[in-house]
Amino acid sequence: MSINRRQFLRLAGVSTVLGVGGASVLSALTGKGEAVSQTTPHFTTDPRAITGKRWGFAIDVRKLKTDEDYQKCISACHDIHNVPDFGNPKDAVKWIWKDTYEHTFPTVTEDEIMNKELKEKPFILFCNHCAQPACVRVCPTKATYKRKDGIVMQDMHRCIGCRFCMAACPFGARSFNYRDPRGKDANGRPFIRKENKEFPTRMIGVVEKCTLCYERLAVGLLPACAEASNGAIVFGDLEDPNSEVRKVIDANYTIRRKPELGTQPSLYYVIGGRE
Repeated sequence: MSINRRQFLRLAGVSTVLGVGGASVLSALTGKGEAVSQTTPHFTTDPRAITGKRWGFAIDVRKLKTDEDYQKCISACHDIHNVPDFGNPKDAVKWIWKDTYEHTFPTVTEDEIMNKELKEKPFILFCNHCAQPACVRVCPTKATYKRKDGIVMQDMHRCIGCRFCMAACPFGARSFNYRDPRGKDANGRPFIRKENKEFPTRMIGVVEKCTLCYERLAVGLLPACAEASNGAIVFGDLEDPNSEVRKVIDANYTIRRKPELGTQPSLYYVIGGRE
């Protein structure tokens, strides 16, 4: 175990104060290097794996025309990742969701490029997988960490439920399990309506979020939201000038959420084409 007495006392003290996650602390103490977890397994090298230097998205909201278009993207993500449905906004766990222009871009000034129609449309949101993620810096157990390919991971097994990452994230991209996701409602219906046995479920008292479908990339598949979006969500390597995502960004006007904070989000929203 590569941890000294001072580090042990610090982590144990956090767990005692919070009253949750004792088992997670113990697992964190035995971890070496990047997070190793039962709930976010590491995949062996697969020849089908999709690799890149920095993954990102270009989201063309103009192509999301109906509520069904948005719901396809949301359901594709939530269904395969066992995101619980607690049936009320207070306890909601969201990996991907939609919100208004005003809530999505609260710091963007009036701009003639953004037309009235776009301002009245909902925008689809999820973790921005920032190049400089604030959430990573504040996590005391390294339950949240950034991979070399830019994916900001959340290891739910190491999470002690301190919620520092939620306070640090400027995009509201993390959810806390105040209730047991593996439980049932008053009518006996499971919160996870149809469990995907190939992806782990979570437990009460931990934070969770979008992990950019790392388990799909490992076997050569695109992120579920991109696959279900009919071309509205384009995924690719931002460092590759020949990638599809870079071509979309280069050919259009795009904006990012709260760029002035310096986290360098990897989600670009298409708001208009270049002449």
